[in-house]
Amino acid sequence: MQETIVVKCGGNAAVDPWAVCEDIAHLTRDRRPVVLVHGGSADIEDLAGRMGVPGRRLTAPDGVSARYTDAATLEVVHLALAGLAKPRLLKALADAGVSPVGLTGLDGGLLRARRKTGQRAVVDGRRIIVRDDHSGRITEVNSGLLTSLLAAGHVPVVSPPALAEDNRPVNTDADRAAAAVAAGLGADVLVLLTGAPGVLADPSDESSVLPVCRVPAAGPPPFTGGGMGLKLVAAREALQGGVGRVLIADGRCPEPVRAALAGRATRVVLDDAPAVLAVSGGAAGAGAGR
Repeated sequence: MQETIVVKCGGNAAVDPWAVCEDIAHLTRDRRPVVLVHGGSADIEDLAGRMGVPGRRLTAPDGVSARYTDAATLEVVHLALAGLAKPRLLKALADAGVSPVGLTGLDGGLLRARRKTGQRAVVDGRRIIVRDDHSGRITEVNSGLLTSLLAAGHVPVVSPPALAEDNRPVNTDADRAAAAVAAGLGADVLVLLTGAPGVLADPSDESSVLPVCRVPAAGPPPFTGGGMGLKLVAAREALQGGVGRVLIADGRCPEPVRAALAGRATRVVLDDAPAVLAVSGGAAGAGAGR
């Protein structure tokens, strides 16, 4: 049986969605089931600007930064992901010969979440609790819906928001949504595509990519800059949920998914896992697909 692959893309504007979709089409022709999970921070920020909705981020005490989602921002997130980012991906997949099915977490109760009653944040050096953030932590994935679509030969294309306990939408981080989907499916591989060749020891030096990054089973991730904190948190959640491999890879290069699967990526492992041999030097090819 072919391995199930979950791919996350769409957050970083540098990631090439057309290359991602063409690569997914190649994998599906090899009868490898793929689920695509996407964000769309560039679309969100652009639409928020056009709608006059100010953007804001919250930094948690562990240094991980996330989008602050008030009621207006939640509306922007939904419109941007379902109305801009997703149709673009659906067209690219269809043009590549794939049968895509677009879903948000609201469809068929795909993503269920627990609404956050308060979120810890650090503002001007002070720890505060933010209580009007419309976000949640995914607690359940309707994996049966995804399995049925995969069995019928479709590629599910999934994005936030999710459904809270009151059946109202809440925002969720797309990387963590991808991790939850991968764990719910019992996926063999989760590929998190980003605008860098992997996890960098020095965020300003793309040649400093790490072939392996160990994350603690709890507590702050080892790197938080450049949006990497949430990706490493998501990677940890996927591994703890039973996903076989988690790869953080360059979404800017040709054949980004197959390149990651072939070793051009940072493999994330739990710090209590057995040592993993470093992958070949392809992982260190900073800017390989520019």
